[in-house]
Amino acid sequence: MRMSKKNWFGSVRKKLFRSSPPHKTIIVLHNNTITTRTSSARQSINNNGRTYFISKEDMAAITIQSHFRGHLARRAFKALKSLVRLQAVVRGACVRRQARIALHCMHALARLQVTVRARQLLSKCNDS
Repeated sequence: MRMSKKNWFGSVRKKLFRSSPPHKTIIVLHNNTITTRTSSARQSINNNGRTYFISKEDMAAITIQSHFRGHLARRAFKALKSLVRLQAVVRGACVRRQARIALHCMHALARLQVTVRARQLLSKCNDS
């Protein structure tokens, strides 16, 4: 007999909760201080005089969400790092191209200066 997805999940969930001990150690937050208490699968958070109870499923969901957000942040940081590396490569290529153009212009100016100086010397020799 084949179980539907809903029945399968329900049976796994029942086995999971049946296998867990009735009293677990949980963390209770009070005014940014952490204390440990034993209770039955509930967590209380005191926030400005209000007390909230968080179930084990909610704590699991919060943990999964925080790990997933960390994964996304690491992936975004890696992408940003590779983008910065790519920008450095492109900027380096641009700087090398500018340096090559500047050197070419300086060589052209030096050749022009040599030509002008040679003409000046020739005209001076011809005049005397």
